[in-house]
Order: sequence, then C-alpha cells, then structure tokens
Amino acid sequence: MPLVYSAMAVLAAYLLGSLSFAVIVSRVMGLNDPRTFGSKNPGATNVLRSGSKVAAVLTLVLDAAKGWLPVALVRWFGTPYGLEEGTQALVALAAFAGHLWPVFFGFKGGKGVATALGVLLGVSAWLGLATLGAWLVVVSISRYVSLSSIAAALFAPTFFLLASGPLWYADHRVAAAIGCMAGLLVWRHQENMGRLLRGTESKLGQGKNKAHLAEPSVAAHPHPVGTKKRQRPH
Repeated sequence: MPLVYSAMAVLAAYLLGSLSFAVIVSRVMGLNDPRTFGSKNPGATNVLRSGSKVAAVLTLVLDAAKGWLPVALVRWFGTPYGLEEGTQALVALAAFAGHLWPVFFGFKGGKGVATALGVLLGVSAWLGLATLGAWLVVVSISRYVSLSSIAAALFAPTFFLLASGPLWYADHRVAAAIGCMAGLLVWRHQENMGRLLRGTESKLGQGKNKAHLAEPSVAAHPHPVGTKKRQRPH
C-alpha cells in the first residue's frame, strides 16, 4: 500500500504542477495570454509585462504554492501512510516537472523559478528563505533576474548539503531531487545565459528592447552626401 500511496501522491503533485497559473490568472483577469507576448514564458515576470502587477503577484504566489503544497503535505501527513523522504523527493520533482511540462497546456510551461522556491519552502522554510535571500542579493547587485535565478538554483543544493544538521537532515534522495531541479532550471535559462554573455540581456525595470541613439535628422544635415547645393543665380 505505501507504494500505491506514493504513486498517487506523485501523480497528484504533477497534475497540480501542471496548472499554469500565468495563463489561468491572465484569462480570469481578461489579460493577453503571456505565451503570446514578451518572452512568451508563462511566468510571473512575463505576466508583469502585461501591465498588471496584481496578476503578476498572484501568478508568483500560486506558482510557488503549487510547489510548496504537495511537499509540505507529504512531510506533515505522509508518515502514517508510509510516505518518507523518497516520496517527498519524487513529489518535489513531479510538481516542478508539471510546471515545466504541463499536461493541461500542451506540455509547454515556464522556467520554474517560483515553483522551485515553493518546493524548497516545503522541504524547509529555512532553506527556501535562504535561497530567496541569495536571489535578492544577486538581483540587487546585478539587476539581472535571470542571473539571480541561476545563482539561486546553484546555491540551493549546495546550501542544503552544507547546512545539514542544525536546521535539517539532508537526505540524499531529497538532495538529488533539489540538484535535479537546479540543473533543469539552469537548462531552461540557456537563452538568457546566451544573452548575458553577449551583453544583451535586459535588466530589472528595463524594457526588452534597448533604446537606440536617434539618427541624425535632415535638419542637422541639410545637404546630404551626394547632392550639390543649388547655386544662387547671379
């Protein structure tokens, strides 16, 4: 029976993760589908480009909640059903995978930053808050959301292992799940990494397209190259 309960928990976590709240919230609030503008990524950052901060905040909270809830439920109530750390690790991965490849939305999901944070909060509130702190430090210095997300993804499994003992026990199965999520999250940011290397990635509060210098006007150059000034009659 524990195996059946574990399979049911993993399936439920995946289905919950498959709820793309960026799309759902946008539809409910009468906004454009986030998959049709900006980065086309169904996530809170792209929803913010619609101009609705409320929709972006709701998306962020709900995407984090769908990662936190299944992990927290297994932690709190799983023991009587034989659900231990192994199931917790699988449930964490299932919820995260649901966001990346949602069955309800053609298996085309977001990058998973908020959902990953929710999973970490479910594993340990201290781990989630520490990872969020790392994200805030990097974004405050660099102003790059993508770089901050990548840095936080790499920080999470490292901190989980190094801080084992005082705050939590770093079970190797949970550590492997967090490491796998980190790898997937970095992989989903490969286009951002390319733009970071080229210096074309937009910063926080900056538009997608960089402003270009205005070209010289005709008024500034009344006699373009290749034309002759008309001679005044004598």
